[in-house]
Amino acid sequence: MRYQLYYWSGIQGRGEFVRLALEDAAADYVDVARVRGDDALVPFLQGAHAGELPFAPPFLKAGRTVVAQTAAILLYLAPRLKLVSAGPAAQLHAHQLQLTIADLVAEVHDTHHPIASRLYYEDQRAAAMQRAQDFRRHRLPRYLDYFEQVLMRGGGRHALPRHSYVDLSLFQVMGGLDYAFPHAMRRLRRQRPHLCALAGRVAERPRIAAYLASPRRLAFNEDGIFRHYPELDDRR
Repeated sequence: MRYQLYYWSGIQGRGEFVRLALEDAAADYVDVARVRGDDALVPFLQGAHAGELPFAPPFLKAGRTVVAQTAAILLYLAPRLKLVSAGPAAQLHAHQLQLTIADLVAEVHDTHHPIASRLYYEDQRAAAMQRAQDFRRHRLPRYLDYFEQVLMRGGGRHALPRHSYVDLSLFQVMGGLDYAFPHAMRRLRRQRPHLCALAGRVAERPRIAAYLASPRRLAFNEDGIFRHYPELDDRR
């Protein structure tokens, strides 16, 4: 099975969670927009293509099946890529954790676009500074503490009893947070050793290490979800 991943080219965003799973499993896939350009997504978004209608990228085409929403894509892919244990209980637990990651990612997005996604950051800078301050001081520590506890309950090395796509997603989150809020994360990391160690182990997985060193891995940038605006970081 050759998977087709549809996500905007040049953007380091939600599609990266899916790429990491595909790369870690050495899956046969094509990143369609990077090969054919962003226009390749339009027929799906306009409903001119057979199959399910996605609201927005990322979405995945597997044969005749079209799956949208990052967590749903990973729920579909993980058993096929052996990135989650067999059985409904383990898969439901993984999905729950991925949905919580999605909540965190949405709040990260809202630190730089707190009023409207259609507006430029510069049009909502004052509101963004207020939102980012609350996120750094209250919401981000709560999320990190939760996932630190998840790792501890799982034995300290993985979110689930063994390596899964949730580990890959937590790696992506930690890297994105380090990019967006380097000063705040320098302080917050000190009390979350299991999360930090997990991110390091994932980066050393052979296929992930090769992917990170390749041109397929886009650098974090100010077109994605994790954006670095110095005024939104904590310099205390």
